[in-house]
Amino acid sequence: MTPTPVYLDHAATTPVRAEVLEAMLPFLGAAFGNPASPHRFGRTARAGIEEARRQVAAAVGAEPSQVIFTSGGTEADNLAVVGASLAAGAAGRPMHAAVCASEHKAVLAAAHAVARLGGVETVLPVDGKGSLDLGALDAVLPRQPAVVSVMWVNNEVGTIQPVEEIGRRCRAAGVMFHTDAVQAFGQLPVSVETADATLLTLSGHKIGAPKGVGALVVRSRAAVEAIIHGGGQQFGLRPGTENVAGSVALGKAAELAAAEQVEKADRLGRLRDELAARIRAAIPDAVWIAEGARRAPHVLSVAIPGADAEAMLMHLDLQGVAASGGSACNTGAAEPSHVLTAMGVARDLALCTVRFSLGRETSQGDIDRTAEVLPTVVAKVRKLAGVLGRA
Repeated sequence: MTPTPVYLDHAATTPVRAEVLEAMLPFLGAAFGNPASPHRFGRTARAGIEEARRQVAAAVGAEPSQVIFTSGGTEADNLAVVGASLAAGAAGRPMHAAVCASEHKAVLAAAHAVARLGGVETVLPVDGKGSLDLGALDAVLPRQPAVVSVMWVNNEVGTIQPVEEIGRRCRAAGVMFHTDAVQAFGQLPVSVETADATLLTLSGHKIGAPKGVGALVVRSRAAVEAIIHGGGQQFGLRPGTENVAGSVALGKAAELAAAEQVEKADRLGRLRDELAARIRAAIPDAVWIAEGARRAPHVLSVAIPGADAEAMLMHLDLQGVAASGGSACNTGAAEPSHVLTAMGVARDLALCTVRFSLGRETSQGDIDRTAEVLPTVVAKVRKLAGVLGRA
């Protein structure tokens, strides 16, 4: 009998939850109205949007009026970084974005865009565990950047940044702080107050909602200017007819994720640590990325010398185990991960790094199956590499 497939790529995307699908379905059917319309169909859609706004706000300690729905985490990050820089420029201040070297490409690319618009980008270094160099942050703050953007939890290696301290230093310097909390929310307690963040990004498909919806929490509307222009919806910060069903899905998913976070984190942390111990026992030369750092409970990044990551992933998939080589946004890239490079991981080791990311559906059986097949896969990939190397 073919074993049930094992999915350990939840940091890339998660299955849509049944409760979330049930919540959004009416807005794909009878409740189809445009939320800007004054009639009953429009009012029903508007009520769905506003309830979702309330749910997202409650989940992160914000006000409903501070929640701006977007097409996903990438758009929210761009609105934060580019929008904050544009707002600074309009006020006669420097268009300057300071971002962490290990950020998601959405943030790094947004900072590049600020530079192309005539502004300045500063990339702040990280240490070997992926933690922000706070000295570099202190050095840039007197220059009064428009925004400092630091990811709460790194999507590739799971490092938890000291967002409370970063937010405190930014506030003391009078600088806006944005944190991409896409990988943190649902895994850790996430609060805009705790992080002292003016701007915070969420993404639906990381927490059981569909792809194509996210949110930016904007605690001050003067903090950003719109980067999309249109009819003035969502307080003019993100105009365009809202994705009602997607927003409703995000609201429900956020409510569930916040309620379940503590139990889920404890369970996933135990499963993650068990998988790590079993890999170490079977493959003694495996190298743990960001070992010793504060890490989110759902991510395990491991480098296996002499075993190419792409080859391992292919053979794992043939055995019914789905994992990744890092960010799903970089799949197929010939170069090593920019995150690992920023952390100082050697190129040859970076190209042998795989990420196992656990989720709500991950079971003990999934861990058992992965621990069972991985040593065989590694042996096969290493043997093939040796044969090709002698050819």
